[in-house]
Amino acid sequence: MKDRMLVYLTVEYSNGRDQILVGKSLQLLLQTVVGRNGGKAQQLATSADGIPFKLTNALDIDPNTGMIYFTDSSRTFQRRQILFSAITFDRSGRLLKYDPRTKEVSVMYKGLAFPNGVALSKDHSFLLVAESIKMRILKFKVQDGGRGYVPEQLVQLSRIPDNIKSNEKGEFWVALNTGRESIQTDWLGFSIDPIGVKYDQDGKVLKQLDGNGGLTFNSVSEILEFNGTLYLGSVVKPYLGIFHA
Repeated sequence: MKDRMLVYLTVEYSNGRDQILVGKSLQLLLQTVVGRNGGKAQQLATSADGIPFKLTNALDIDPNTGMIYFTDSSRTFQRRQILFSAITFDRSGRLLKYDPRTKEVSVMYKGLAFPNGVALSKDHSFLLVAESIKMRILKFKVQDGGRGYVPEQLVQLSRIPDNIKSNEKGEFWVALNTGRESIQTDWLGFSIDPIGVKYDQDGKVLKQLDGNGGLTFNSVSEILEFNGTLYLGSVVKPYLGIFHA
């Protein structure tokens, strides 16, 4: 019953459809209509391929088709059991998509080690997915070409990635959630303490956000860039960080 007190991990607005999609930290995907008086949540799906969702996590939406891409981080562990997922190197996570026309969920890829953040490219041709336990970012083409959704590794990280958010230029901010207990130094002896990194679509580093060894921005879960400002949030810490990009 304790798990059911959790609120949500992800909220996304579907442009032109007046809908908010909510990925709950439980076993379902929700949708609600935005209006002056709010709206009642509607359950879209609870399973894929006959397997119930266990830990639905992040999502992104194709504004043209309404297709919802989302992660189910584990088939074994729930939100409160994340530590066990890491200890056992659980690889039961899935990348899924919900088709609003057929109202069906299909599995794009399975066997992932805690798939977390997901972001659709600006041209809607590919997805980036954070595979947290393996500390890397994977790139999936949206169209499988009949060969299946085989990913390529875009980036290998030194810290655990959480959510991924794209900006209006089609660049991607990756929040680095943990690993600050071992701050590195460069060849000049200056500390290297990344809490977020911005990449282009080819995985080239465009900018790095440094925590400067402080405790304020521990456990950064998400970085959103909007109108030249960065907004930082955490799923476990009570702060909202604001930076000028």
